[in-house]
Amino acid sequence: MQSRNPILTRSGAFTRGGYATFDTSTPSAQQLEAMYQAPPATPLQTGRMTIDDVVAKTALSLLTVVVAGALAWFFLPAGAMGVPVVAALVGFVLALIISFTTSTNPALILTYAALEGVFLGAVSKAFNVMMPGIVVQAVFGTLVAFGTMLFLYKSRRIRVTPQFTKILLAAIIGFAVAALLNLVLGLFGVNLGLRDAGPVGLVFTALGVVLASLSLALDFHLAEEGVRAGWPHKMAWYVAFGLTVTLVWLYLEILRLIYIVRSLMEE
Repeated sequence: MQSRNPILTRSGAFTRGGYATFDTSTPSAQQLEAMYQAPPATPLQTGRMTIDDVVAKTALSLLTVVVAGALAWFFLPAGAMGVPVVAALVGFVLALIISFTTSTNPALILTYAALEGVFLGAVSKAFNVMMPGIVVQAVFGTLVAFGTMLFLYKSRRIRVTPQFTKILLAAIIGFAVAALLNLVLGLFGVNLGLRDAGPVGLVFTALGVVLASLSLALDFHLAEEGVRAGWPHKMAWYVAFGLTVTLVWLYLEILRLIYIVRSLMEE
């Protein structure tokens, strides 16, 4: 009876007569040694995501943010927020599209990074005019927060469990709703003080720094789980996008926090 298995039908070893004619040759010692000494398949060959992929894509995304921010810093007048606000709004829309479609399109993600860079560059320049040196302090604070969270995550002092994720996401949603409510009410003359340079603003912004920092653990966990699950190589772009969003948020919260602290100290 002829097998329908294409692998079996292509091989002469399986299409000969009976057991008497079956090819029972075994590989030699030299062949086995060559097999063991052969280099492992590369990520490009397997098509799977690696941590190196995530690092490279994240670095490229952040570089785009920095370059766009530098251009905005040098070419946009201080206090001119028209272009930056438009960039922030378009970037927000792109972020929603990328998030809900799980897009891994490099052009889309790098465009988001560039738009956020324009916004950050203009905002940073405005803050730096009011308080010279604050941008350097904010960048340093962001790097310290990132390094600390990476250490805590790698040393397993922070474990991303389902309960941790659920509580953190609920807190982030609550924080975002409160910030949006503060913005909307402010348009009607009602000020909750969540973004003012006062005690309430200090507590709220410090909470934002904590939430943004803890969100990095979710990003690290996503990258680690993706590698473990053998995600496709292109998913590194999506993980890089998540890290970029979190780091942009973290930088803005630290920038505001330093501004509030220095304002209170100068009173």
